[in-house]
Amino acid sequence: MDDVEDNQDDVLGLSEDENIMKPMNEIGGETSTGDGIIVPEVGMLFKNEQDMYDFYKKYAYTVGFPVKKRNSKKGDDGVLRYLTLTCSREGGSIGNSSGSLKPHPTVKLGCKARISASCDVLGNWRINAVNLEHNHDTSPSKSRLYRCNRQLSAAMKRKLQVNDLAGIAVHKSYNSAVVEAGGYENMSCIEKDCRNYVERVRRLKLGEGDATAIQSYFSKMQAQCSGFYFDIDLDEESRLRNVFWADNRCRQAYKEFDDVVSFDTTYLTNKYDMPFAPFVGVNHHGQSTLLGCGLVSNEDTNTFVWLFKTWLQCMHGQAPHGIITDQDRAMQNAIEIVFPNTKHRWCLWHILKKLPEKFGYHVDKHLIFGALHRLVYDSQSSDEFENGWGTMIDMYELHENDWLSGLYENRGRWVPCFLKTTFWAGMSTTQRSESMNAFFDGYVHSKSSLKQFVEQYERALRSKVEKEVQADFKSFSQMVPCATQFEMEQQFQSVYTIAKFREVQEEFTGKVYCEV
Repeated sequence: MDDVEDNQDDVLGLSEDENIMKPMNEIGGETSTGDGIIVPEVGMLFKNEQDMYDFYKKYAYTVGFPVKKRNSKKGDDGVLRYLTLTCSREGGSIGNSSGSLKPHPTVKLGCKARISASCDVLGNWRINAVNLEHNHDTSPSKSRLYRCNRQLSAAMKRKLQVNDLAGIAVHKSYNSAVVEAGGYENMSCIEKDCRNYVERVRRLKLGEGDATAIQSYFSKMQAQCSGFYFDIDLDEESRLRNVFWADNRCRQAYKEFDDVVSFDTTYLTNKYDMPFAPFVGVNHHGQSTLLGCGLVSNEDTNTFVWLFKTWLQCMHGQAPHGIITDQDRAMQNAIEIVFPNTKHRWCLWHILKKLPEKFGYHVDKHLIFGALHRLVYDSQSSDEFENGWGTMIDMYELHENDWLSGLYENRGRWVPCFLKTTFWAGMSTTQRSESMNAFFDGYVHSKSSLKQFVEQYERALRSKVEKEVQADFKSFSQMVPCATQFEMEQQFQSVYTIAKFREVQEEFTGKVYCEV
């Protein structure tokens, strides 16, 4: 027989007692406990399968155990004829070993409590076998917490959606519902159910005019420029989940500036809580340049894999030499999948800003901060860093600090002396992404609709392009005089933009003050 587990989050309501049909000759009457609970018995008849399921679930709720549909079998005519309803704690065995040193909790205890029933030619269902004995404790007061008994009402769903759009946190919405219901014991759901529901509906759900805005914007851009690229990711309900696009200027810029890309998703740009995910590089003026961007509904590995693959396809399959992100594990997983040969660097600023949080309790916190900064910025070789790290750990007895241990294991991703053989275009942090985010601040905000965002994005990008054009003109029409007599400085003066030459010139003037 086929196993059919009832994993529905929204359970059907309980039926009334009158839906139970009186047994015909098999038994003389119904057995009831002193509390008025009607106990399942062989011979009970029901008008249909749903009435029987509701009856058994009501009985289970009163006794205090969860229910699921275990086995079902259809007849030759394709109609369901046999059904077994069991305690959800059936299956498995108490003494079984999982084979893991850290096994996950399980509800399966091998419980045998169940009812089995069959359907006659008239569609009536008869209970043929009953087992009321459980091999575990039951508790009526805990029945409301079992998944089969939890459900979100239409009113609750509406409240969660409205409050989420208004920026009200889920836990506040749930606490409000608890007060209205008169206590937790009167709730038909738990906070986790609310959180899961909000996560499911928190997609780039199109508002009025949004779908048209995206379609018209992408159509207009493709008509104006054949190199415009976009891709849309829909969920199983055909709702917009993720979007990526890049104009031809971004794609051409990447051919010149594909050495290193900064990627950051901490900037929320619209009322649907969709993180803005820009791919940012550095141009020949040292300015941040946009290399494509996305709006993503989630920040898990699958989403980043979709986004990175889409971006890579847009950029003709040419992966960057280096990429800078924060310590997000999902990003790291996706980078290893999509960019296996790209050097992945963690944002140094994100790491160092966590020091007060991680060591605020320590009596020597300021000494630890100083020691760590010196190690990061002054170590000239990997050996020097590793020796200094060991000394710091011993001196301040930090052997049990898991955060530091994790950083040390991944030292090749963030410590400058381990990364100096790779060209990073002067970047060690995701500050480029953040500066790009700041650039869009004048055009979009956290309550912008998707339609507004798409329209304002185009204006913001035009402004960004204009600044680059002005920098090009400045380097074309002006020249910074050399500060030294070095011929090498003159060579850089002839080929570098003004912004880049000033950086080199600072190095040359610094040499004047060096003593051998």
